[in-house]
Amino acid sequence: MAIVMKLALVCDDLIQNGGAERVLDFVSQMFPDAPIYTSVATEHWLNLFRKRGHTVRTSFLQKLPFATYLNRVYSVFFLHIFAFESFDLSNYDIVLSLSSRYAHFVITKPSTTHICYCHSPGRMFWEPFSYFERESFGGVSFLRGLARLFLQIPLSFLRIMDYVAAQHVDYFIANSVVAKNRIKKYYGRDSKVINPFSDITVSFQNSVKDSNYFLVLTRLAAWKRVDIAVAACTKLGLKLKVIGKGPDLPHLKRFAGPTVQLMGFVSEQEKLNLLANCTALINTQFEDFGIVPVEAMALGKPVIAYRKGGALETIVAGKTGEFFDYQIPENLAETLKNFNATNYSSDDCRKQAVKFTKTHFKAQLLKFLADVVSASARYGK
Repeated sequence: MAIVMKLALVCDDLIQNGGAERVLDFVSQMFPDAPIYTSVATEHWLNLFRKRGHTVRTSFLQKLPFATYLNRVYSVFFLHIFAFESFDLSNYDIVLSLSSRYAHFVITKPSTTHICYCHSPGRMFWEPFSYFERESFGGVSFLRGLARLFLQIPLSFLRIMDYVAAQHVDYFIANSVVAKNRIKKYYGRDSKVINPFSDITVSFQNSVKDSNYFLVLTRLAAWKRVDIAVAACTKLGLKLKVIGKGPDLPHLKRFAGPTVQLMGFVSEQEKLNLLANCTALINTQFEDFGIVPVEAMALGKPVIAYRKGGALETIVAGKTGEFFDYQIPENLAETLKNFNATNYSSDDCRKQAVKFTKTHFKAQLLKFLADVVSASARYGK
């Protein structure tokens, strides 16, 4: 059903190129007439939307020095809250915010329906100990404790303001069961789960002859725990290719053995080739959802994943992959030693991935919005 009411999209920022940005990108294509409001955006994103004729409206943060590089620093001073509250959304019937931190802080008038697609309540606010636990801080470990101490008071205020902002949202959509549980716990709100999607749409030719390797594909941040896979494969002498860049790269280089190849950034074509030819994808992190395992299964490959978070929603143990229970190299190494790729059917993997496609996501989101429009008309909002 087409959504004919006037709609605006709101997102935290447009700085990186991860799962949240992919969801926003696709939703913006679903609603090409809806302007995008965000705190700050890079030239890459501004140019992309400009070429499509899509309107992007940034906040005053865009004009601050080194806005994209100091984005997280500015947030400590509540500037993002002021930025989102400064947007005038009074002309819209529906505001769809896509939030993992601040986008749902926008202020809407009583007759406007505010729907929040929540990737997760802000983990920096609500789970600061686990959030900062594995931050590298340039390799200076004592800065982690100082950061916690310095941020304790502002984070307390941010939790209060985040809770209050969440009460002004009319409807929540969660990107996973994990996010749904967090929304209930931290905000006391119910939500509908609509999972993100795999974006495997590029046609490619299999040009990789070597297929006897495991693969990690992620941003190299300490909390992703790529070190587990590097250590386990180094110990067992198994070939491992790691795709990704990030602050944890120097640390990984220090103990990666000769069977581990840290590849950095690769093109989309090469990424697909490497995924399509690996023995299995290794997913070491705890994520609310995580789309890379779905991409691997879409190409017929099984996944070895940490048994927590979104992986439990996407991977079927014994059929499309296996789990390991502890984020330590020894536990992953035990799983790798017992792993036999011939036990997994490419067809089973692809069938599981079909549950997480753009078509499925679009149908669910449009139905949700149509139901909201119908309810608004019925009750006169």
